[in-house]
Amino acid sequence: MKFTKDEIRRSMLLYAVTDRMWLKEGETLYSVCKDVLENGATFLQIREKDLNESSFEKEAEELRSLCEEFHVPFVVNDSVEIAMQCNADGVHVGQSDIKGRDIRAMIGPDKILGISAGTVEEAVAAEKSGADYIGVGAVFGTSTKKDARNLSMEKLREIVNAVQIPVVAIGGINASNLMQLSGSGVDGVAVVSAIFAAENPGEATAHLLKLAGEMAGQNE
Repeated sequence: MKFTKDEIRRSMLLYAVTDRMWLKEGETLYSVCKDVLENGATFLQIREKDLNESSFEKEAEELRSLCEEFHVPFVVNDSVEIAMQCNADGVHVGQSDIKGRDIRAMIGPDKILGISAGTVEEAVAAEKSGADYIGVGAVFGTSTKKDARNLSMEKLREIVNAVQIPVVAIGGINASNLMQLSGSGVDGVAVVSAIFAAENPGEATAHLLKLAGEMAGQNE
């Protein structure tokens, strides 16, 4: 699917990043993601660090089809190759992935390119590299990246003001701290464990979506 710039900005509101380590007995990543999308997640990123390539690709293809049903953008974390093989809507990469590589040229003009950034300099460089949006963090610390540094609200606002493209906050965000991002100017929040580690991921998604809407409304 092709998404307009406005659609991409709106899709940042509640950006879900998968984590299979929280799956309970009888669940599959597909079944949980379906529940999450039915309850309003606006964007989905598949993040797999330990799956072999063929399993990763099969899972990515299934989730891409699922996201298509909900008209929600679907991107693959880190792997440009799998993103292209499964015809994902795009790819999300880190700072180390863009050194010496022109990711935009690799994926073409119509795919979504997300790039992580932790400083104004990285954010500006990401925009120049052709990013459609920037993932900025870690705003509250995170359990998924041990070396992530906390980002102050002041720094977050500086990054938002330094670029023209959408900014999604990530890192340790959950229902109890999400509203602290009010006034930061971010377009939305990216969450991992706040959804996938929840007892009921669908209910957690619906609650987070409501909070994200309030937070973003207060940014205006």
